[in-house]
Amino acid sequence: MAGNRAVVYRGAGTVTVEDISYPELIIRDGPGVNRLNVGRKCEHGVIVKVVVTNICGSDQHMVRGRTTAPSGLVLGHEITGEVIEVGRDVEFIKKGDLVSVPFNIACGRCRSCKERDTHICENVNPDRPGSAYGYVDMGGWVGGQSEYVMVPYADFQLLKFPDKDQAMEKILDLTMLSDIFPTGYHGAVSAGVRPGSTVYVAGAGPVGLAAAHSAQLLGASVVIVGDLNGERLAQARSFGCETVNLREHPDLGEQIAQILGVPEVDCAIDCVGFEASGHGEGAGEAPAIVLNSIMQVTRAGGRLGIPGLYVTGDPGAVDEDAKIGTLKVRLGLGWAKAHTFVTGQTPVMRYHRDLMMSILSGKAQIAKAVNATVISLDQAPGAYAEFDQGASKKFVIDPHGVFK
Repeated sequence: MAGNRAVVYRGAGTVTVEDISYPELIIRDGPGVNRLNVGRKCEHGVIVKVVVTNICGSDQHMVRGRTTAPSGLVLGHEITGEVIEVGRDVEFIKKGDLVSVPFNIACGRCRSCKERDTHICENVNPDRPGSAYGYVDMGGWVGGQSEYVMVPYADFQLLKFPDKDQAMEKILDLTMLSDIFPTGYHGAVSAGVRPGSTVYVAGAGPVGLAAAHSAQLLGASVVIVGDLNGERLAQARSFGCETVNLREHPDLGEQIAQILGVPEVDCAIDCVGFEASGHGEGAGEAPAIVLNSIMQVTRAGGRLGIPGLYVTGDPGAVDEDAKIGTLKVRLGLGWAKAHTFVTGQTPVMRYHRDLMMSILSGKAQIAKAVNATVISLDQAPGAYAEFDQGASKKFVIDPHGVFK
């Protein structure tokens, strides 16, 4: 049997590359595995040889020690690979298929899945609706920043690329289909972006850049990206976005007015989440600032897409309320302006096929927008540290040396 190596969380600020068990079509006990999932058979699943897998900002929250993730958790939920083994109950996915794996684990059988809400599947996580690979409180499914990984419910979930050779030519774009591109797109769709819209995107990390590119694909007239990091803002400008630097100029409305002539936009997207920093030089953490600022600058009747992560358990929060996800949000302002809020994980399967076709046709250039940067599995710990310092890159792990 082949070996397997993976990126493993070992406590706040510590990521290692370790030998782990080769995957089986069953859930074994391990760090973060819900006891009700131990021994769960997955003959509806497949074993995937990982071709590319990405580091996500959501992973970074765990690595910083800002969640209750246990030591030993195998990280990674953005997976693209080749099917090398199929379970007894898999009918349509075949060995050799090159596939994108949605980060949401979904059964395809429950009410939520049947209503296309695959981000809140009711059968894969005994703790709460919704699950993901290699993530805290998500049922304990082993992560995919590894050489091999098990993927359940394969016939329902997997997106097969129609032509392997064509897919490999665009693999740096297609690897974004597992999470970041659908997440950014969901943020834009949830915010009601349409032709002619003016859009504010909070955060110029990879998800923010994906949301900005998605808003452009949806026909926005102006996309404004705000951040505290000049390098990330330069990346947003590289594909036609306007930018605002909230470290240098903390008044968001005033900066928007300088671009649009009015201090408001049609819609806004929060791509920052709970580890937000206050605006201005030297400002500290302010977990509700993005939510409050996008309500301030979005027109009455506008929509707010919120793909940025908010958690129910944050041991490193600035106060006791924030440690359980209770934030000082100006809900009265949003109510008075009749805003619509859309939150939660992204239902990847709602979008990934259409986005695949946009990539294969050449219309979407998501790898360029997010500055996809290939690294080896052994370079992953260093990449986590570089990402934590604000590097304007989307790190793509190549566990088998495909890009050599």
